[in-house]
Amino acid sequence: MRRVWPYIVLVILLSVNVFAWSQRQQIADWWRLRDYKPSAEIVALATDSTMTDSAKHLFYINHPSLEDKADFNMHCSDRGKETAVLGCYHGDRRGIYIYAVTDKRLEGVRQVTAAHEMLHQAYDRLSAEERDHINKLLSDYYVTSLHDESVKSKLDSYRTQSDVILVNEMHSIFGSELRNLPPALEEYYKQYFIDRQKVVSFRESYQTEFTRRQDLVAQYDAQLSDLKKRISDNKSILEARLKYLKDKEKEINQDINDRNQSAYEADIRDYNATVATYNSLLGTTRKLIEDHNAVVAKRNDIAVEEQQLQQALDSRLDTPTSKQ
Repeated sequence: MRRVWPYIVLVILLSVNVFAWSQRQQIADWWRLRDYKPSAEIVALATDSTMTDSAKHLFYINHPSLEDKADFNMHCSDRGKETAVLGCYHGDRRGIYIYAVTDKRLEGVRQVTAAHEMLHQAYDRLSAEERDHINKLLSDYYVTSLHDESVKSKLDSYRTQSDVILVNEMHSIFGSELRNLPPALEEYYKQYFIDRQKVVSFRESYQTEFTRRQDLVAQYDAQLSDLKKRISDNKSILEARLKYLKDKEKEINQDINDRNQSAYEADIRDYNATVATYNSLLGTTRKLIEDHNAVVAKRNDIAVEEQQLQQALDSRLDTPTSKQ
C-alpha cells in the first residue's frame, strides 16, 4: 500500500488538475463574483433589458458600472468612431462601463447599451464552431436583409476596422436594436433575452425623439422653401408695379401739362387701380413674411431640441478654449 499510495495521490492530483482546467471558466467567473453585489441601478438595467439568468451572469462578471462623464472618459477613451460612445467592454471579465445619460427624453439608452455590451461578452464566450455559425448568420442578414439606415450608418463606422470587429458589432447591434431578425438569429438570442422585443422598443423609443424632430425640421424646411419662393415672386411683381406707378406718375404730370383731360382721367383710373392691387399684394407679402418668420422660429426651436438630445448623448469631456 505504501508503494501504491504515491501513485494514488498522483492520480488524484492529476484528476483535480484536469477537472480544474475543464472548469477554469466557471472557476474564474466564481472568483470574479465572490464578493460582488450589483448596485440597484445595475440590477434594474439587467431586469429592464429582460436579460436571462445566463446573460445576467455574463453582465455581472464584468462588474458593470454606470458612470458620469468624467469617470466614463477615464474608462472609455476610444474616440475613433463617428458614432456616439455610450458604453465600452474591456474584454472577458475585465469590465463594462455605461454612460449615464440623464435626459428623460432618451429613456432606454442605458438599457440598450447594457444589452449591447453584455452581448460583446457573450460573443467572446462562443466556441470557434458556434462563432463561425453565428458569423455567417449575421453576415448574411447584413448583406441581404438589413434596411435600417441608422444601423447601416453605425456599422459603416466599423468598416475601416477588421472583419472580426465588424461582425462582433453586428452581434451586439442586431441583438439589441433590430426588431425583425431571421428565425435562426431570433432563436439564438433567446438564450440572452426573455423578451428581446422590449429591448428593441427602448431603442425605437429614444430613436423616435430624433426622427420626429428631424421630420419636423424637414417639413419646416419645405414650408420655408415654398414661402421664400412666393415672397421672392411677389417682390418681383411689386418692384415691377412700383416702377409702373412711377412711370404712370410721369404720364399724369404730362397730361396735366398738356391739359389733356381725357388722358388724365384714364391714367388716374389706371394708377389708382394699380395702387390698389399693389397694396393688396404688399399686404399678402407682409403676411407671408410673418408666416416665414414664425416657421423659422419653430424650426429653430426644434433644431435646438435636437441639438440638446445630441449633446445628451455626447460622452466626451468638454474641451476648454483659450482666452485672449
